Amino acid sequence: MNLILKFLATVGALFLSAYLIPGFTVESFYTASIVALLLGVLNITLKPILVLLTLPLNIITLGLFTFVINAGLILGIASFVEGFDVSGFVPALLGGLVIAIVGWVVDRIVK
Repeated sequence: MNLILKFLATVGALFLSAYLIPGFTVESFYTASIVALLLGVLNITLKPILVLLTLPLNIITLGLFTFVINAGLILGIASFVEGFDVSGFVPALLGGLVIAIVGWVVDRIVK
């Protein structure tokens, strides 16, 4: 049940990001669902490897470089999912921040 709630929270965070951030667009619920699914899969598989490879930068920035990794993952997903467009690095960074905040709030509510 928690997995479904986190998935729906990510979909909602994508729509919230599209509403709040210029240059961050999501066309439909189906598109947001695909993006949330891909983002979840990449966060499980690729993100730990990227965090390990960039560990010195993460230590120097006290973990803030993780937001840069999230932005890169979002830009990567936007490059091949139709209906999901991110116009640059700053909208991707802000979108990743919104997604992280919504995920944190949902984690706090669920526990």
